[in-house]
Amino acid sequence: MLVSNKTIQKKAEQRRYGVGAFNVYDMESVQSVVRAAELERSPAIIATSEGAISYAGHEFLAELIELATRKKKVQFTMHLDHGQDMDIIRKCLKLGYTSVMIDASKYDFKKNIRITRQVVQLAHKKGVSVEAELGTIGGVEDSVSARKILLTEPEDAKEFVAHTGCDTLAVAIGTSHGAYKFAGSSRLDIMRLRQIKKTVKVPLVLHGASGIPDWIVKKAKLFGAVLGKPHGVSDKDIRAAISGGISKINIDSDLRLTFDATIREVLKKRPEIFDPRKILGPARDAMTDMVRYKMRLFGSSGKTR
Repeated sequence: MLVSNKTIQKKAEQRRYGVGAFNVYDMESVQSVVRAAELERSPAIIATSEGAISYAGHEFLAELIELATRKKKVQFTMHLDHGQDMDIIRKCLKLGYTSVMIDASKYDFKKNIRITRQVVQLAHKKGVSVEAELGTIGGVEDSVSARKILLTEPEDAKEFVAHTGCDTLAVAIGTSHGAYKFAGSSRLDIMRLRQIKKTVKVPLVLHGASGIPDWIVKKAKLFGAVLGKPHGVSDKDIRAAISGGISKINIDSDLRLTFDATIREVLKKRPEIFDPRKILGPARDAMTDMVRYKMRLFGSSGKTR
């Protein structure tokens, strides 16, 4: 069942849990999110980036997600993550996306408002919710990059929401994209988050929230991955962020690392295998387990009603 992010996040706010937004790019990743949601009886946001759309094809991804979620008893959304290309956003609206993100955070405040308001006007005509971003998330992931983090100011957030009419807002409180988020342990500005939540009435979003657990990094390295010293957002900080007002948590790097580490393991331990299903299948199952873990962490398990 496909609904909007606004619908899913409003319910999450009322019941004080978070909903995972999981980036997908092929059949295996879509299946892993849908299967995890069914097993956990949890809502889920299925997100496609512009990079994933370029890789797999826009129509293919949309049809795949629609088919995978059809007649399911749990709630899903089909969401565009970090939309920057207006042509892609317009196509999302035609293809049945239930939520789109316009990321104009690289522009100055007034231009961000102007572009976001334009997308809101287009999307609301179709009954599609709009996520916007204020402040910048550092790091690099897919086609999204920022050299530095600019934290969201509470009063700016209040003005931004009032002038754009966005349905949900991604805020910058110290996270960054990719696997290398911090030099050491995670540090989120929870006090700033609480202040933002007091000033705005729309649901809030946390980008760059992968945990990069040590065990998956060790597994990837054991079977040949070349990684430095990646650090993600701690489970403790994730719980604090949800308590502080976050209702949507974006996860991408954790899924990529899990998929990669498992494929490396299969190829190393079973070099005689050349059936792609026997290589990709275990990686898909490992991703399902990772998504299930996140759903439990976010408190969304069992929240289908």
